[in-house]
Amino acid sequence: MANYTAAEIRDLREKTGAGMMDVKRALDEADGNVEKALEIIRVKGLKGIAKRECRAASEGLVAADIRGENGQQVGTLLEVNCETDFVAKNQKFIDMGSQAVSVAAESGATTPEELESAGFDITENAATLGEKLLVRRIGRVTGAHVEAYLHKTAKDLPPQVGVLVAADEKGAEVARDIAMHIAAYSPLYLTRDDVPAETVESERHIAEETARNEGKPEAALTKIVEGRMNGFFKENVLLDQAYARDPKKSVGKVLEEAGGTVTGFVRFRVGA
Repeated sequence: MANYTAAEIRDLREKTGAGMMDVKRALDEADGNVEKALEIIRVKGLKGIAKRECRAASEGLVAADIRGENGQQVGTLLEVNCETDFVAKNQKFIDMGSQAVSVAAESGATTPEELESAGFDITENAATLGEKLLVRRIGRVTGAHVEAYLHKTAKDLPPQVGVLVAADEKGAEVARDIAMHIAAYSPLYLTRDDVPAETVESERHIAEETARNEGKPEAALTKIVEGRMNGFFKENVLLDQAYARDPKKSVGKVLEEAGGTVTGFVRFRVGA
């Protein structure tokens, strides 16, 4: 009998939306291998919710800092978490977020541990606000132009979604709109080349196995798989996504028309 834990069953159910028995059968078939079980669930079409962001694990905010450095602009994005929305909207907590991202920008810290070593102490704020607080992650982009977009999901809360976009000078013309697009469409990669080879291989395998399970003719498999891979890229790759302001164009086409390029981006959503 396959060896797996109740926690692994719960995590797979949360990731896929599949029923408990379906998850158990997938784990049994995968001999307890969680990643293989996830693939089995996807291939067999047991996934209950095909596309959604992970549920927020906590409350908090996203803060951004942009400053010049060696003729370039450097953008820093930081997520800090608390336990309740009551604290998230507290001005002391909001000020703490601004202080944290400022220290990160000045020090070049890229991890919570480096931020602490740079002199940012969150414990005093935790004692004052009466909740567990933590800096969850820090992101950074550098370019000729860096644009920030911070989005509030509720009027009385600080920003819950943050995006930084690095672009060249001509790309700066559309960088703000692209940052807003990224906030809404949450791409995972900038270009197709940025998608890890193992991810492409896995998605191709899933597409082929799914098509076979659907009874598609062998002669049509190659075309079907390529079509589904293109769909994967259009969903997850920024330059391939349909542009939010004009879905008839891709983001890549919008940049081409502007004569510019995006060189990097980072997107955080609190708890996701």
